[in-house]
Amino acid sequence: MRRSSFPCFSPRKVNPYSPAMKLRPRLTQNTLIFGGIAAWGLLLISCVAVNRTMLVPPHVAGAEFVGSKQCTECHEDQTEHFDGATHARLNLTEAKVGDTGCESCHGPGSLHVKSGGTKGTIVNPRKSPETCFQCHLDKRAQFSLPNSHQVLNGKMGCGDCHDPHKGNAIVGTGVDLEGMNATCTKCHTQQKGPFVYEHSAMREGCVACHNPHGTVNAKMLVARDANLCLRCHLEAPDAGSSGQINANSIRRTNENHSPRLMQGTCWSASCHEQPHGSNASYHFRN
Repeated sequence: MRRSSFPCFSPRKVNPYSPAMKLRPRLTQNTLIFGGIAAWGLLLISCVAVNRTMLVPPHVAGAEFVGSKQCTECHEDQTEHFDGATHARLNLTEAKVGDTGCESCHGPGSLHVKSGGTKGTIVNPRKSPETCFQCHLDKRAQFSLPNSHQVLNGKMGCGDCHDPHKGNAIVGTGVDLEGMNATCTKCHTQQKGPFVYEHSAMREGCVACHNPHGTVNAKMLVARDANLCLRCHLEAPDAGSSGQINANSIRRTNENHSPRLMQGTCWSASCHEQPHGSNASYHFRN
């Protein structure tokens, strides 16, 4: 029998705990996904935990920051309750002058203080919404839509509906729906009521049907034509129904509404002309 010319090697056992053997970590897909989620979560927590929101203030040529204490000497009405306002979280990175919450929106106030409050030496957000838009970019877009409140042309300002110096700048949040409606009915007095026949949608607030900043729909409505009403008043047709918008699908009616809706919206087809409420008809008619 012929022997092989190759030497024989006996298998060698490797000790897995030997220091000469190094384990290299593998980055699997799951590791990358969960690691990325953890990093993103830490980033969100760090943003929420910050007590103040840092931003770039409006520019006033030649002016410097003086701190909010200078503002309290003349504007006590605005600064008295400002510590509890939502906008009190705004601040600048100017620690040497102390709290700069006021100058976050009004710009540096040295020239305003030196001149004794002369107009034009400080930014007034009531006359220019650009100060508000540096944070509320989505509202600039909404005000540019075809139907909106006249803010961009200067006929009204953000401060007509919002008070940035006291409490929550968005009135009517939570259970305070009456406060939200009061903001709107300051101008829209005819819709305030009270009415003998009240539309229950008013209890949900004006924003249930309107977007006060602007929409593409007439009257700043959140939906077009009868689609607005059918969001609440539409019910599923009964079995055997033809699927039309008839007595089976609209509450408290015995009439087929399909031909009526073709004439226009619910409130302009000589039907429900008073959608906010009526003193004459349960069906909100004149």
